[in-house]
Amino acid sequence: MDATSVQRKVTVACPFCGRLNRVDMARAADRPKCGECSRPILLDRPLSLSDADFDRVIADAQVPVLVDFYADWCGPCKMMAPHFETAARQLPDVRFVKVDSDASPRASAQYAIRSIPTLIIFNKGAEVARQSGALPAGELARWVGRHVGQTPAGSV
Repeated sequence: MDATSVQRKVTVACPFCGRLNRVDMARAADRPKCGECSRPILLDRPLSLSDADFDRVIADAQVPVLVDFYADWCGPCKMMAPHFETAARQLPDVRFVKVDSDASPRASAQYAIRSIPTLIIFNKGAEVARQSGALPAGELARWVGRHVGQTPAGSV
């Protein structure tokens, strides 16, 4: 294993059984499977986090992580959800995650979430940028790219 792949690992909760798995993002195209249930770990879409796994996923990530703090009842959050998924496909080297503020009050309080949607970019476990309010996919991908030094796929 080379130094590059070591720096691109991320902890991901299996969307089917909930087990935390360590995944090498450099091998994402190999379609990783959960070590517990052997079902696919879906890296091309946002991952839902809860208070139980939030700290570990953020701290263990060796790639930038973009967190969308949202609520199911929030109109702007609902409007932004498909844009968030599109941006996740445009930036495959960034881990996109969602945290339901109502279901995960500890994480929301820890990061002083006062309005939703609120987006926070973490790099090496530290907050590097914050944005409140909904953004369309292209603008969201450019905002993330500016803070993590990546160009969205398909941009010129």
